[in-house]
Amino acid sequence: MTTPMNKGPQDGGPGGEVPGGTGPAASGGANGATGSGAADGAAPKIAVSDSQTAAARRGPAGPGRFMGGQGAEKSMDFKGSGKRLLNLLRPERAAIVGVLGLGVLSIGCAVVGPKVLGNATDLIFAGVVGRQAPAGETKAQVLDGLRANGQGGVADMLNSVDFTPGQGMDFGAIGTVLLWVLAIYVASAVFGIVQGRIAANAIQRTVFRMRESVDAKLSRLPLSYFDKQPRGEVLSRVTNDIDNIAQSMQQTTGQVVNSTLTVVGVLAMMFWISPLLALIALISVPASIVVATKVGKRAQPQFVSQWKTTGQLNGHIEEMYTGHALVKVFGRQKESAETFREHNEALYASSFRAQFISGIIQPAMMLIGNLNYVLVAVVGGLRVASGALSIGDVQAFIQYSRQFSQPLTQVASMANLVQSGVASAERVFELLDAPEQSAEPVRPERPAELRGRVAFEDVAFRYDPEKPLIEDLSLKVEPGHTVAIVGPTGAGKTTLVNLLMRFYEVSSGTITLDGVDIAAMTREELRAGIGMVLQDTWLFGGTIAENIAYGADGGATREQIVEAAKAAHVDRFVRTLPDGYDTVIDDEGTGVSAGEKQLITIARAFLAEPSILVLDEATSSVDTRTEVLIQRAMARLRSGRTSFVIAHRLSTIRDADVILVMENGSIVEQGSHDDLIAVGGAYARLYKAQFAEAVAEVD
Repeated sequence: MTTPMNKGPQDGGPGGEVPGGTGPAASGGANGATGSGAADGAAPKIAVSDSQTAAARRGPAGPGRFMGGQGAEKSMDFKGSGKRLLNLLRPERAAIVGVLGLGVLSIGCAVVGPKVLGNATDLIFAGVVGRQAPAGETKAQVLDGLRANGQGGVADMLNSVDFTPGQGMDFGAIGTVLLWVLAIYVASAVFGIVQGRIAANAIQRTVFRMRESVDAKLSRLPLSYFDKQPRGEVLSRVTNDIDNIAQSMQQTTGQVVNSTLTVVGVLAMMFWISPLLALIALISVPASIVVATKVGKRAQPQFVSQWKTTGQLNGHIEEMYTGHALVKVFGRQKESAETFREHNEALYASSFRAQFISGIIQPAMMLIGNLNYVLVAVVGGLRVASGALSIGDVQAFIQYSRQFSQPLTQVASMANLVQSGVASAERVFELLDAPEQSAEPVRPERPAELRGRVAFEDVAFRYDPEKPLIEDLSLKVEPGHTVAIVGPTGAGKTTLVNLLMRFYEVSSGTITLDGVDIAAMTREELRAGIGMVLQDTWLFGGTIAENIAYGADGGATREQIVEAAKAAHVDRFVRTLPDGYDTVIDDEGTGVSAGEKQLITIARAFLAEPSILVLDEATSSVDTRTEVLIQRAMARLRSGRTSFVIAHRLSTIRDADVILVMENGSIVEQGSHDDLIAVGGAYARLYKAQFAEAVAEVD
């Protein structure tokens, strides 16, 4: 495993020495591009990728690294982000109309239920009163008799009761009313279930489209975006934040609709029964709004901090897990654990504050609701005593007062979910709004025949606008030639390949492929004929055969896989494994050595059969004997193809048609190995410093 320690930032910029990017955008090309090639939406044939993780570009991580990605420090635009989140539901207008319609039916039934149930209460009370009243008299005579006996208050109360003196409870009528209540509540439940299903489908489709948008966005982001973002931070936005948005929308959208309809419906019924009691119940609304608003404003920054620190923690964990061997080798477990503790404590503190502050809303709302309930009960009792209301109406009204305060409490208690979801939405929107790579040409060009003639004409490039790296570089490579690029770290070797692959755009000048400016070609067209084998291996969880077949568009037959494996000398060790080509390995290649992993990725390149081959320290992980075998295989692979070889191993460089020596972004020498040695310049100095012992080994 290559880690930040053994391959840090190189070539004078954040791109490092290897042109492969990292991050979830790396979906892979024809043969395994996981870097910017895949991230740019094209499909270069890259046999090995993930060689340039975010950690590798920035160098070793220590305590305090990765304190959030770009944009994480921005203040939360709650209103703007919330509105934008709701706009994502526009394609689901039909479903939303259905949700609203079913909500009206469901809530309508639920609202009518207490009123109908109040009729049953009136029937029961009328039966009790009627049984105690003298038979043979009318209701008016009974009430007059009560007033004559000084019981005017009782008479006023019974005035609103529809009883028949001498007649007890009408169980048939009561049963009919109760059946109606049952039917109403069953209908309300059925409508609610269907409403919930439609709402769930609409929300999940919306989140599905959001994930698609994020995935497409990642493919359009330039490599520089991933250079500046910790990989765990990007992953957190793509996974945790989107999941949190889905959960928040699922738990709040339908509830907000139902709560709003409940408030409207209950309020209408309350005014119908008693405008006075309805006005008393409305006293709680302003108080509820004030509480929810004040507490919500204090809680929102904490939710922003919560999800920002979540991304920081994920970034640290991902980096430490990827480089766990390096952490142990250099004895940095304590520093890693301390950094984890700092991030974990920050997440604990922000999450606690967010949940605690937002959690104040519900008990505060319950207090307001209980006070409102007391007022309604007292005034309602007085109204019954005066005969202005029946007992059944007061019973229904008390139920309505509970129904009225309950949705207000629910909406207020959902503030933490809403704020958390909007905080996550802003993080996702920041990613979606990030500057994209330059657009593809409207009328793309392509070479009439891809032969592999490459020309750099007065090319200039800089990662940092203030720090020039390559200036006025000109180079011509003929088809079928092998060009070796050597030079000290930071000289611009891999940057040259980055520009050829259009992982970065040149600042000035042009690069042509068979006479066509690569800027006039689509990235997919350009990279389709380029294969790369990088120093750092990239394997995915699956069989060895599947990993090799990743290099072929549309898959490959077992015969083709075995042929490529034999060419790359993979077959000899695969057949010693218990399951052969069906041996399952994980994404770290557990079960095979570093050299064997490199051989698998080289076999992947064989299967791709690219027109242009880029080898960046492709044999660095194999022993000398295996390297000799690979060089023979590479010679067959390079036959008839233009090849760019970035290497320090002499066995790779000596066979090249042309050797380019780069220093400070410029080509200072070029020629064959013998010619450059004879000159006694920069190449000869590198040879003496680095390659003399290697020559002795090979010879």
